[in-house]
Amino acid sequence: MHHRRRGSLRGHGYFKRLGPGIVTGAADDDPSGIGTYSQVGAAQGLSLLWMAPFLLPLAVGVQEATARLGLVTGKGLGSLIRERFPRWVLIGAVVLLASANTLNIAADLASMGAALSLLVPLPTAVGVIGFAVAMAVAEVVVPYHRYSRVLRWFALSLVAYVLVLAVVHVDWATVAARTFLPRFHFDAANMIALTAIAGTTVSPYLFFWQASEEVEERNDGPTDPVDRPHIVAMRVDVWTGMLSGVITMFAIMCTAAVTLGASGPVNIGTAEQAAKALEPLAGSFAKVLFSVGIVGLGLLAVPVLAGSTAYAVAEALHWNEGLSRRLRDAPGFYAVIVASMAIGLAMVAIGVNPIRALYLAAIFNGVTAPPLILLIVILARSQGVLGKFRSGWASLAATSIAGVAMTAFPLIALLKS
Repeated sequence: MHHRRRGSLRGHGYFKRLGPGIVTGAADDDPSGIGTYSQVGAAQGLSLLWMAPFLLPLAVGVQEATARLGLVTGKGLGSLIRERFPRWVLIGAVVLLASANTLNIAADLASMGAALSLLVPLPTAVGVIGFAVAMAVAEVVVPYHRYSRVLRWFALSLVAYVLVLAVVHVDWATVAARTFLPRFHFDAANMIALTAIAGTTVSPYLFFWQASEEVEERNDGPTDPVDRPHIVAMRVDVWTGMLSGVITMFAIMCTAAVTLGASGPVNIGTAEQAAKALEPLAGSFAKVLFSVGIVGLGLLAVPVLAGSTAYAVAEALHWNEGLSRRLRDAPGFYAVIVASMAIGLAMVAIGVNPIRALYLAAIFNGVTAPPLILLIVILARSQGVLGKFRSGWASLAATSIAGVAMTAFPLIALLKS
């Protein structure tokens, strides 16, 4: 099978047999996402919790389509765009992705360094530099089959935010009402918040990473033809990953709303500010858990951000690419990974405001995602690309709604501002 671990998702060892889906879902809650969810919860209270059940099927639809493309064709999203669309479309897609990813990396590194300083008495700069160097070296040096295993374990950092929610006081009746009986407000502030939430949940870097990791896993094992059980296992894998990511999103927004925003709107700019502010309200245990989650998910997400940029650039330029290749076999691919980390580190060094960068990264993702989703819809429904395995109507509907919603949110915000 293409995925030896994912061949059967039943029985003992389920977590170890999951494929790229669990890593993608966990990377969805990077420090930028944690900061965005915290800021929205503190400022908007419980009013936007309905976005969790709304976004789950949409995020699954998009990621399932990209995973299907990689699994069936054995090609990354960048390669498929290069083959099927004009060159200007390819260049635009890669530029949008690289720009959003670089901003995300800078924001994430700044948050990780600040969160580490809350846990141990180290200067923030030491943490930022140490994390950047360690992640770049690991991604370049460690063989893929070992590296992917490490990333899966970092995904357990998601549990920290569920535990934080468990130690704070929550009025679950009100939470349920706000989650399943939404109240819609079409003012600019709400629309910008919706753009940020959608952008950090349905993020462009996850599209490229998911497809390329399906190819990596496919090349890492026997090459039997794809059949329906492969597709079903892939879909379960994607659902597991995105469900875990959205549950974490819900936990962070709810925690911020019932603690930081309990007495009215509060401006929390970054994830580490949320962790620090939690201490007098929910105790040191909550602060430590929140900070540990930032570091753990940052260690997972930043390599995914850099890796997705490298996949996109290498596929666009027809270079050798893949974490399963050695450095000498794919020098351009690994050079992009190192450059992405270095540019993100430089942005932190020159004083890019992490508060502004976190939220802007989420909004920028929200604005850049719709054109990429349109390309994914066209590819996933193409008989020439996927043959009998092309996406069904349910997947098409979820992916299309994601694209329409993520187009509408920023447009309404612009009109209302």
